[in-house]
Amino acid sequence: MRTQVAIIGAGPAGMLLAHLLRRADVDAVVLETRSQEYVASRIRAGILEQSSVDLLTSAGLGDRLRAEGFPHRGIYLQWPGERHHLDFVDLIGRSVWVYGQTEVQKDLVNANTASVVYEVSDVQVRNVDSSAPYVTYLDAEGRPGRIDASAIAGCDGSFGPSRAVVPASVATTWERTYPYSWLGILADVAPSTDELIYAWHPHGFALHSMRSPSVSRLYLQVPNGTSAGDWSDQRIWDELATRLGHGQDGWKLTPGPVTDKSVLPMRSFVQTPMRYGRLFLAGDAAHIVPPTGAKGLNLAIADVALLAPALTALLRNNDPALADRYGDDASRRVWRCTHFSWWMTTMLHIGDDPFDAQLQLSQLRWVTGSEAGAAGLAENYAGLPIGF
Repeated sequence: MRTQVAIIGAGPAGMLLAHLLRRADVDAVVLETRSQEYVASRIRAGILEQSSVDLLTSAGLGDRLRAEGFPHRGIYLQWPGERHHLDFVDLIGRSVWVYGQTEVQKDLVNANTASVVYEVSDVQVRNVDSSAPYVTYLDAEGRPGRIDASAIAGCDGSFGPSRAVVPASVATTWERTYPYSWLGILADVAPSTDELIYAWHPHGFALHSMRSPSVSRLYLQVPNGTSAGDWSDQRIWDELATRLGHGQDGWKLTPGPVTDKSVLPMRSFVQTPMRYGRLFLAGDAAHIVPPTGAKGLNLAIADVALLAPALTALLRNNDPALADRYGDDASRRVWRCTHFSWWMTTMLHIGDDPFDAQLQLSQLRWVTGSEAGAAGLAENYAGLPIGF
């Protein structure tokens, strides 16, 4: 098989890249190790920055988002006895949208015209240090396949083969593993809040989010190594009520049937370069952030927004300028979002040191009590421009 761009990974990064390339008359083939049903049902991020919404809309993917998504003006920050609303629109003139990654994936699959090969295995990326790279694989029946391309885009996440293609002598990595995880649930119950609640509590962090008017998404800080089976539904709801302030100023958390329960480890990871020869990395293949800052999906969208025109210029006009700059341009935003995600995480999660706890409370009081502090959080949370 011959194409201009071979894309590894059919998640949002890979499918959005295929969509943007197709709109620019650049052909692409997408390889995915999982089934289409599995990819479509993965429970992931739910917050879109304004720049992500603008990009998806400009790419013809905004109709259902704007009809079924929920614009949110801001978030609540709270700790025992206090809850404060940060209004992003008042502070910086931008907002965020609640629209789950599963919905973004549906829109991309419905709009995509590229060839997608699901349930492949033994994917190998070859010859990327030349102008004739290629990918080999086994299809769902175990038959060998090969895609010859002019460029390869690694959109295959942290466990895919693309990242490892960059030689150790060339790659630089930075990583931080946090001493806690998130226990997350989906529940068939209307959200108990109009906007997200980020809660600091002596028992640990809690987050009240949502996916729709009838589905809530909630999280609890738990120790690393926790099994979701260790927590009964009743125990989860009781602890959420405690940490989120049930009864505080008359506010109540409404429990409901839990439909999904999982534990998410927390880590930060960045690898450079994001371009090696004719291999370009995007999304989780190059960087991972803890979910506290709602940046993972938005970073993947921003990467692809830079990569699509870079590949178009390289392959259609033989102009390498944008492709040569892609890694540096993308990395600036990656590190800004990595810092913001670390900052939100360390401000809200409880550790073992009571001194740190007092520093966290002091920081929360400053952010909620200072217009400059609130505006800084709002600017980063609602999202910087794609080309930052």
